[in-house]
Amino acid sequence: MRTEKEMMDLILGFAKADERVRAVILNGSRANPDAPRDGFQDYDIVYFVRAVEPFVRDRSWIGRFGEVLVMQTPDESAILPPVRKRPGFAFLMLFADGNRIDLTFWPADRLEELEEDSLSVPLLDKDGLIGELPPPGVRSHLPKPPSAARFRDCCNEFWWVSTYVAKGLWRRELPYAKAMLEGPVRAMLMRMLTWYVGEMSDWRADPGKEGKYLERHLPSDMWARFVRTYPDGDYDRIWDALFEMGELFRRAALAVAERRGFVYNRRENENVTAYLRRVREMPR
Repeated sequence: MRTEKEMMDLILGFAKADERVRAVILNGSRANPDAPRDGFQDYDIVYFVRAVEPFVRDRSWIGRFGEVLVMQTPDESAILPPVRKRPGFAFLMLFADGNRIDLTFWPADRLEELEEDSLSVPLLDKDGLIGELPPPGVRSHLPKPPSAARFRDCCNEFWWVSTYVAKGLWRRELPYAKAMLEGPVRAMLMRMLTWYVGEMSDWRADPGKEGKYLERHLPSDMWARFVRTYPDGDYDRIWDALFEMGELFRRAALAVAERRGFVYNRRENENVTAYLRRVREMPR
């Protein structure tokens, strides 16, 4: 695997040699002084260019970065369309030596349209486009406090879709039950745990993408319960995981509600939990 210095020299060398590239910014974990360092960290790079289209049309430049193992271009994907139309274009490239570069080309004259990222380090600025940036940090990545409505609807969605999991388990519809558990139910659990971490840290802690740093911020007993929410394909263990999720969600939601002055719908929680227990004991 090429070293970090070799990769950065390559990234900057390309930009310096090509007059179409006017500025370069490093984003992501490699710009985060507090992120764990390892060889799996991406090089999240933005090239500010005179025009994006030439790099999209003629992709021969890719070979200068190494042998590509697999690549994705989300801005033109038919199955993973971009969230919104944007003037930039991204190449996500994993190379044969294990290094990965997520390289976005962005029009230099539309720099102000790029979404703000507090994890940004200027690497090159040929025309003084970027100017001074504050020291990199996780400011724009920290969780935001929920409104009362978002808190209420998160709770409702969690308990509502939990009944879908129960239905799927009783019917022995494994793919459906797992999809509901790992889709909407887990999504609401993760959202509540993110709010919990935010509240407990006065909104200064970063749970990380998809909760990858949750273990750092949850009490040990909550983390142990969280681990137990990941079952295999055994129906009884999925049932156990569902109840673990419910207990963990309730604890986190009560803490968030107390600190923010929200009302937690205990009746909804108790009704659904009792329903889940009844369904689990129902004969087929």
